This record gives sequence, structure tokens and C-alpha cells, in this order.
Amino acid sequence: MQGAVNNPNSTSDYLLRLNGVSKVFYVNNSKGFTKTRLTAVDDVSFDIMRGETFGLVGESGCGKSTLSKLALRLIEPSAGSVLYEGNNIYKMKFNELRRLRRDMQVVFQDPFDSLNPRMTLEAIVTEPMKIHGFGSREERHNRVRELFEAVGLSFAQMKRYPHQLSGGQRQRLCIARALALSPKLVVCDEAVSALDVSIQAQILNLLMDLKDEFGLTYLFISHNLAVVKFVSDRVGVMYYGRLVELANKEELFNNVLHPYTYALLAAVPDPSPGAKPKTVTLQGSVPSLFNPPSGCIFHDRCPYARKPCETLAPVLTDKGNGHLVACHYADELKLKGYEKAGDRL
Repeated sequence: MQGAVNNPNSTSDYLLRLNGVSKVFYVNNSKGFTKTRLTAVDDVSFDIMRGETFGLVGESGCGKSTLSKLALRLIEPSAGSVLYEGNNIYKMKFNELRRLRRDMQVVFQDPFDSLNPRMTLEAIVTEPMKIHGFGSREERHNRVRELFEAVGLSFAQMKRYPHQLSGGQRQRLCIARALALSPKLVVCDEAVSALDVSIQAQILNLLMDLKDEFGLTYLFISHNLAVVKFVSDRVGVMYYGRLVELANKEELFNNVLHPYTYALLAAVPDPSPGAKPKTVTLQGSVPSLFNPPSGCIFHDRCPYARKPCETLAPVLTDKGNGHLVACHYADELKLKGYEKAGDRL
């Protein structure tokens, strides 16, 4: 087990701590007679400090969304624990968990699919307040008006339905709903990936403004490096269900230590006139979740892999300045050429 990963500037004031969290699913085979083991998240540990935005980046299928569901206890883990303000959420009873729901909210990837098409906008934002017994009818109405103003929606839209909104307006509505109970932690699971680029910028700026206004803490999940760089204070990189690198935003984008992060940054196009494209060639393809490789999870694609990588799995190790990496030879590789790729994002 990797153990909890702390911010080097604060070792105690965390809001959420994931410690060795794993999730295994058992999937029926094509004939339905036997079940196959699928490890979606494998021994992931990190802390999210109060008031920070923790970015989690990785390609599709690496386990980011599954990890967010584990952090919110929307699904049960196979191993590990999640501590919220020092309390293990997996050991909470029903009433404790109900109170916790007010502090932890989520903004989903597709705003239209996460909204009830038969409810008005006001009813959608009011619903969580009614469920948790927040205030009188008039107080809830006033709260909705405040939230609409905060997220940039008009009071005149309160009686409309989701299909009458644009994609950006729907996501603003989802953010208003997430803030209805004054949460401390908001999980943004690919919250802007379904939006046009110009609308993405508006929503990202809105999220940053709301963070300051309401004192929020974000777990921001994305596969877009530019988005993660813009919003995050610290960034964790996931590959195949494991955390392979974690660091302060500036440290991560300016001093790459893991070959996978190196390859991700190499894929960022350089807009400079006459710039020659540079790439890092990864061997093979992403391995099957049903048949993971032994040793380092990345070794069969890594151009720097050596014999020990095939049998010995690396653990997250602090290389200084709070920069953690899971690579046996991170000190020797001297990855150069893309360490400034973050400047192009």
C-alpha cells in the first residue's frame, strides 16, 4: 500500500484523504458461466487539502471516474479507506452519511443527462434542499435566486425546462444545483468536456470565481491537460487505474519525471510557426483491464523500461518539493525536451 500522500506545505489540514483505495469488478464472460476480474482502481492514495483544486488527469478508461465515485461513496471499495475530515466515510451509518451528502456534491460530464427533463429549473435546484429539509418554501426560493445570480442565469429562466437551455446554461444549472446545500467539496467529473471551447472557458472561469466566493474545494477530473493546468493547484496523473505521478502544477509541467506524463506532454501540439512536431513513440497498445501486465503497469509500453520493471511494481516516491513518481529509474532518465510543454497549454 502506498499510504496517504500529503501536501508538503501542510500535513494535517486535509479535507479528503484516499488511502490505498482499490476497486475490483467481476464481469460475466461472453457465455455467462464464469466471472472475470477487472481492476479499475489499484491502490490509489492522495490528500485533497482544504481550499485547493486537485486535478486528476489521464486517458479515457484509466479509472478517474471510478475513483471519484469511490471518493463520494457512490460505490463501495474493494480495499482501502476514504477519510473526510478525519472520519472514514465507509464506516458511517445512514444518518451520518446523509449529513455528509450535504458537504460533498458532484458536477457530471453531460449536463443534459444529469437533469430531469420534466422538472423546471427552479425545481431542479430546489430538490436537494427539500430532501435535506433546508428552510421554508420562501427561503428555498430566495436561495435559488441567489444561486442563479451566482452562476450567471436569469431569474426569468426559473420556470423553464432543461431542453430550453444551451449546453453552457445547462452546466451552469448543474453547478447551481451542486451548490444548493453549501458543500465543502465539489467533484467536477469532466465538467467541461462536452462543451464548446469558448463555453469551456466561461465555465472554468465561473468555477474559479465560485471557489473563492463560497470557499470550495475541488476534485477536478479531466483528460485535457490544458484545462487541468488552468484550474489546478496540484495534479495527479493516472494510468491504468494507478497514480503514477503527483506534484504541484508548476512542478509537474516544468519537471516531468514519469515516462507516461512525458508522452502526454509530447502529444501537445506546438503552435509556433515552423515548429517541427515531436513525438514519443509508445510501444504496443493499452493493455487489457482483464489481463494487466506484471511489475510496472507501464513497462510494456515504456521506451525506457528495463528488466526489473517487468517484475517489480514501483511505488510513489517523493523526489523532493512534493513531487512524487512511481518509476524505478526516474532519477536516471533525465527526461528533456518536453519539460516546458506546459508553456504551450
